[in-house]
Amino acid sequence: QQPLVLAIALALAAGGLAGCKRDAPAQGPAAAVADVPVEDATARAARLTTLYAEYWEALLKLNPIQATFQGDARYNDQLPDFGSAEYREQVRAFNERWLKAVEAIGKDGLQGQDLLSYEIFVTERRNALDAERFPGWMMPVNQMGSIVSYAVLLGSGTNAQPFATVADYDAWLARAARIPVLLDTEIANMRAGIEANVVQPRVVMEKVLPQFDAILVEDPEKSPFWAPVTQFPDGIAEADRTRLTTAFRTLITDQLNPAIKRQRDFIANDYMPHARDSVGLDALPDGMAWYAFSAKQQTTSDLTPEAIHQIGLDEVARIHEEIRQVMAETKFEGSLQDFFRFMQTDRRFVFRSEDALLAHYRGIEQKIEARVPELFSLTPRAGFEIRPVEAFRAESAAGGSYMSPSEDGKRPGIFYVNTFDLPTRKRWEAEDLFLHEAIPGHHFQLALQQELTDLPAFRRFGGETAYIEGWGLYAESLGKELGLYTDPYDYFGRLQGELWRAVRLVVDTGLHSKGWTRQQVLDYMFENSSVSEPDAIAEAERYIAWPGQALAYKIGELKIQELRKRSEAELGTAFDIRQFHAEVLKDGALPLPLLDAKINAWIEGRKGRVDDQPITTAPAGVES
Repeated sequence: QQPLVLAIALALAAGGLAGCKRDAPAQGPAAAVADVPVEDATARAARLTTLYAEYWEALLKLNPIQATFQGDARYNDQLPDFGSAEYREQVRAFNERWLKAVEAIGKDGLQGQDLLSYEIFVTERRNALDAERFPGWMMPVNQMGSIVSYAVLLGSGTNAQPFATVADYDAWLARAARIPVLLDTEIANMRAGIEANVVQPRVVMEKVLPQFDAILVEDPEKSPFWAPVTQFPDGIAEADRTRLTTAFRTLITDQLNPAIKRQRDFIANDYMPHARDSVGLDALPDGMAWYAFSAKQQTTSDLTPEAIHQIGLDEVARIHEEIRQVMAETKFEGSLQDFFRFMQTDRRFVFRSEDALLAHYRGIEQKIEARVPELFSLTPRAGFEIRPVEAFRAESAAGGSYMSPSEDGKRPGIFYVNTFDLPTRKRWEAEDLFLHEAIPGHHFQLALQQELTDLPAFRRFGGETAYIEGWGLYAESLGKELGLYTDPYDYFGRLQGELWRAVRLVVDTGLHSKGWTRQQVLDYMFENSSVSEPDAIAEAERYIAWPGQALAYKIGELKIQELRKRSEAELGTAFDIRQFHAEVLKDGALPLPLLDAKINAWIEGRKGRVDDQPITTAPAGVES
């Protein structure tokens, strides 16, 4: 599923605040712009490179969570009040200042990566300013993410926040002590939302309360925040262990639990009576424009919600025909809906245990690794692990997700597999899910992007959802070429995965621009796909909580498929799949129009070169 870098997700949950600067130097980033000769493209590119580096340092200082997930420990003790009015004003000023600085230098004469970086940077800053029209900060909590849920992930001792030294433990104690401030700000912002009629749907907030209740336990030693105390590294002295144990007990008992309970009770007693029965963004003030903006942002296209809805309907019909071919191959007698029910209920597709499920995924990894060199010349250096989703969030989590490795390589890329309600985790979906979330999907793309050390940091650690998720869905189509989908039921899993993303185009636009109800969405899912009831409910409510995000997958995948077909048709015998994949991946995540233009230029540069050999060298930071 969506592989949002969790640091970015946290900032978005707090009001779209990724990419900000605190305590900017008085002269601002534009101070040296006048020194650049207008006619000197080389100097212009050099100054832009310097500005991008200054920008990223400023971003990490103001958004220290981003730094932590990146593996930069300098700010591990800090946690700004993301939702405060002061911080949001800093965001606005930050975006205006950096946009002005970069545009003052301009793009005349820039080529290659320099031009790509300029266009991406300017587009992102403009979009950030345009987004201020819509008050997402008034709805900071939903079942997909909140300060509370992210705090548990950070404080669990198994995620990005390190707990290897005494300094690490003290850094978390300082950071966690700030959490009550952020929660009180969110309460104030939600009160402002009530006054402005900008509130969450009741159905998503009902799922938040059990999440909070699972965290709020009387015995601090049973709290998820206690875990680091049970896992002291060997090098920590007994005196420090005693001091830190006492400090963690105080943190949980006197600070975190009271603050979480305060927000939990506010939601239950004050917010829920004002939560809305409607589920679409179009029901809010300026909601239609808000959703159209979100659709444009998520797809990096000018497609309207109406056009996206129709694309979804067309894709659903096409994939249904492919599924009917699988039905014929397996000699299944009955309707499409009968086949969907069979795929969900037949016991042959059920894992016996969590261990059996995880072992099956590790077997898929071994199969794919043996065939990767046939399709890829670029692979990441970063390690990779398969882990089950943590119990506290499993009920509301997607079937699978991916977390990028840290920049320093100490934390590997992680493919989280959801083992909650084990009978619903089908064997036939495993190959498809692994290809998307792990190899060659998100792990290849996101880990490789971090290793492109010649690119500005905002490109290495940022990204476009349509590209990222488009690549993940495209990776699912490579299964047969990688030795998978040899069983027709496993191939059905691939078609079901693609169908699911096509269904998303229909139901997300239905929810947020056509007045569809939650039940209409569920009915459409059950009628048109093989989906379990828990997955259908979790997905429907995810679309309600994240308007437009689910559009990115299929729109991005269709673009990459289009570019591959175009390359194959125009290059003929000069086409090499390893070269194509390298070209798509080597510059990191791009807006789809820039990806299209880049592949067109690549095609033109390769025409007629039938004697070309596959790429044998890789960009800096990437292994061939």
